[in-house]
This record gives sequence, structure tokens and C-alpha cells, in this order.
Amino acid sequence: MRGLRRASKPQDTEVSLASARRFEAFGRVMAALATEAEFIESCRDLTWWRGSDHSWHIEWREGPYAAEVADLLSAQVCDPGFEGSLVTAAGPATPGSAVLDVMGVRFELRAVDPMGRERAQAKPVLWRLSGMLDTSGGSGVRRPWEELLGG
Repeated sequence: MRGLRRASKPQDTEVSLASARRFEAFGRVMAALATEAEFIESCRDLTWWRGSDHSWHIEWREGPYAAEVADLLSAQVCDPGFEGSLVTAAGPATPGSAVLDVMGVRFELRAVDPMGRERAQAKPVLWRLSGMLDTSGGSGVRRPWEELLGG
């Protein structure tokens, strides 16, 4: 028995390619942010959603300024087969917001109560991955992971 097939129209192919490009751009942006452990650790309430105009909105509380994240994305989001960055500024970057064009897809970055990277890195917290990986400071203080593991 044969099922009914919908006739493929050229416009359907264009829509699916545009949708694929939007998700590829989103994946590249999130991969670039994931490479920065300091960014992920310093942000609270990192969230994202797709806008009604098929743009992406990324928002976080505390953490770095939006302009700093825009600079990070400009440096990190690239393609080996493409000369230069895949990111261009689509508007002014301020400490609270930035608008980028990544592979033809609009990204709106918004930082709520940003602290900046320097202040976020200096902020003492119970568990900082970068502090745990630094073995140069041989202090006699037990580290949080030693407390958890009983070591």
C-alpha cells in the first residue's frame, strides 16, 4: 500500500533551508558560549528563545556585559572554509544589549544586571571550575570537592 505523498514545492525547500540555517547559527553561537567556562559559570538564569521574526534572543542575569559577549562571539564563531568571522554587528553594542547577525540570522543579546567579565571573575563563589583546575596554589585549605568526597 502506498501512502499519500505531499508534492514538494520549491518554496517548501526554501523554507526548510532557511530554518536549517537558523538552527545552525544558533548551534554555533551556543557552542562558542560553551567553550567559555567563565561565561557559563558567571551567568545566572541563562535562557534563549526564538523570536516571532525567526531571530534568536539570548538573555542572562549577572555575568558579562552584552558587548563583551558580542566580541567573544565575533572571535569564536567561524568556519574553516570561510575567511573571517560569520558574525557582524547589526546594531550598537552596549553593556545591556547587543544585536548581531550570525550567518544571516539576527541574534539579540540582553544582559540583565551585568557585572562585566572582570568583576564576575573576581567574585568569590563556592565552586569555580577555573579555581579547582589551578593546582599552583598549594594552600592548606580544603577545596569544596575534597569536602564533598571526604578527601
